[in-house]
Amino acid sequence: MKPTPRKTPTPAKSPAASARLAKAPHFVRIIGGQWKRTRLAVADKAGLRPTPDRVRETLFNWLASVAGAGDGELPGWRCVDAFAGTGALGLEAASRGAASVLLCEQDPALVAQLQALKAKLSAEAVRVERGNGVTALERTPAGSLHAVFLDPPFDNAALYAPALAAAARALRPGGAIYLEAARRWNDDEIAGQGLAVYRHLKAGAVHAHLLRRVADATA
Repeated sequence: MKPTPRKTPTPAKSPAASARLAKAPHFVRIIGGQWKRTRLAVADKAGLRPTPDRVRETLFNWLASVAGAGDGELPGWRCVDAFAGTGALGLEAASRGAASVLLCEQDPALVAQLQALKAKLSAEAVRVERGNGVTALERTPAGSLHAVFLDPPFDNAALYAPALAAAARALRPGGAIYLEAARRWNDDEIAGQGLAVYRHLKAGAVHAHLLRRVADATA
């Protein structure tokens, strides 16, 4: 009877190797439009949390319904992605036909990455700006935007109230605000801005809200 061969134990990963794996670059993809399947690199930065693919797909279906357009398109829309990060939300809007998209981001390395993506895609409708997203919205003419994307860091709760106020002022009738947060917001919390929750979903730790003017949400 032959002896059972001994299995060679798999060596444990060193802490350094585990750290390298944890920091390995990864990607999200544009879901629809002219740049469909384009990969967007996700930098290894604290607090950088791209909107999950499933959530983005649902969000842009919601927005296409608001726009009254087929195939998830947003023809002619003016948009601001106020906390751009990877640019996934704003670039998705541009890919789907938005006429003007501002990507606002404070981190200089992420701004450089967004500028490189803009050049790579020849995205003439996209403008990249380094700065404060709330300030950018406050500079925007009142009632001029079709869509505002608000996805601030979850650990900076103080950003939400001023960002919502600035977005509500800049929103045109018939437009929509996307709010991503760690908890669900209800109508009572945003009623003071003349807004109501039009759609909501929860995916993992993410609460995704589509907000509209009260008159539009109840129409």
